[in-house]
Amino acid sequence: MKRKDILGIKDLSKSEVNEILSTANTMRDMLDRNERGTSLNGKSVATLFYENSTRTRNSFESAAKKLGAATMSISVAASSVQKGESLVDTGKTLDALKTDFIIIRHPVAGSPRLLAETVKASVINAGDGMNEHPSQAFLDALTATRHFGSLAEKKVVIVGDIKHSRVARSDVLLFGMLGASVTVCGPYTLLPEGIDSLGCEVETDFDRALDGANMVIPLRLQLERMDQAFFSSREEYHEYYGVNEKRLKACADDFIVMHPGPINRGAEIAGDVADGAFSVIEEQVTNGVAVRMAMLQLLATSGEI
Repeated sequence: MKRKDILGIKDLSKSEVNEILSTANTMRDMLDRNERGTSLNGKSVATLFYENSTRTRNSFESAAKKLGAATMSISVAASSVQKGESLVDTGKTLDALKTDFIIIRHPVAGSPRLLAETVKASVINAGDGMNEHPSQAFLDALTATRHFGSLAEKKVVIVGDIKHSRVARSDVLLFGMLGASVTVCGPYTLLPEGIDSLGCEVETDFDRALDGANMVIPLRLQLERMDQAFFSSREEYHEYYGVNEKRLKACADDFIVMHPGPINRGAEIAGDVADGAFSVIEEQVTNGVAVRMAMLQLLATSGEI
């Protein structure tokens, strides 16, 4: 891989995608053997999160430490950002501290790209607004490929709050690149106009969408991003779009259920499904560390930093 930053799936070539997944598989095997790497010895990784996060921030920090890097977590609430410091100036400060990697989550789409253009450090997008979340898409794809091998002709159904989901956009792009067919499903109010231009099918009938599905990905209802009522109640939403055992009978025999987390039980997914035999949600968490290890290692050895 010959690039300084990882900002979105749409920026990556098929060969880069395969390189990240192949390296992530190697990293997953390393994790299973409880081994640590040394490829980031002497490097520093800063997590700069302007939005709350548990899984993604901790996953990146764990990945960095397992490869030998020093990490620093910047709490925006207690930083100079609260005094009016701009993103660019924060980036310049991190550059002056000789930071090698900046992992950024920001509520404004395009912020990671702006940062990447103004700093020497490698920038990895950990979610920007309603745009992309590339490392989540890669951990979803890694989980799927470890179950199915090739994803050619496999059917992926992403259901729920497509409108506000950066995960959905990155998943549609990445799974499509890997040969899967992707259907996004939800009520009209949560389906953004033009989403089909990314290469997916659009459906409002969840039961119809599930027919023959190999992978089902319910999305968290992002109530914090909603400024108006997009559905009448959590109970009604679950009735029509919740993932439950009865609905999953329409899937292919070898289906799996994924979820980007955190889970709203009884809303987008039933508790018995989240904890059931077809759920690979915990596996996704481990694969998330492997994917982020792969991204950091590939950027570190790219010759671009």
